[in-house]
Amino acid sequence: MSTNGVSVGDAQLVRLMNWLSPSFPVGAYSYSHGIEYAVETGLIHDRSTLRDWIAEVIESGTGRVDADLYRAAHEAVRNRDETLFIWALERGDTMRATRELGEETENQGQAFLAAIARPWPAAGLDWACEQAEAQQRPMVYPVAVGAVTAAQDIPLKPALAAYLHALAANLVSAGIRVIPLGQSDGQQALADLEPVILDATAQALERDREDIGQAALMVDWASARHETQYTRLFRS
Repeated sequence: MSTNGVSVGDAQLVRLMNWLSPSFPVGAYSYSHGIEYAVETGLIHDRSTLRDWIAEVIESGTGRVDADLYRAAHEAVRNRDETLFIWALERGDTMRATRELGEETENQGQAFLAAIARPWPAAGLDWACEQAEAQQRPMVYPVAVGAVTAAQDIPLKPALAAYLHALAANLVSAGIRVIPLGQSDGQQALADLEPVILDATAQALERDREDIGQAALMVDWASARHETQYTRLFRS
């Protein structure tokens, strides 16, 4: 497979599809990223508003921060750059807009590492785990996935695009269940989000590292309000 000139081997492609599939045991299905509360208040009520909400997450919210963390972790593991990996660990551990969003990314990161460890060992992953242990900081989800894909020699660009697509797909799945929407509407939302995902990937690869940050205030507000929502299907 070739993605804009970046080759991905067959085994690498199969692994990437497996690791970021809905069936991989990281518990992604149990998180809505604040969508559940946004639906309750009417901010999200159909395919269009769901698509726009997820686009905001990817372009200006957690997805933007995740992309920067992913890139840093990938480059750090590939080059054994201890300073850069510590940078990713520190920001991943502190740049959490709400308690639930913090738990979401930390829990998925730890679950991802646990599922990867035995079937797909790699020296680069051992190095990353040693750095995290020395710093006494967790590898949040984008840092964990970035470290693993680098350790397995999967090129950064297609790996990052796949990660952002998985984020979008999980949020679409949450919207389908809680609005509710039909499967066809969900697939149309994902199709509409393709250019958003590709553009966010390209921007993350060009952006200055210190430009990390987010400005999706309504997403953060919905997440904070979800913590006290009376009836909840999701953990975030």
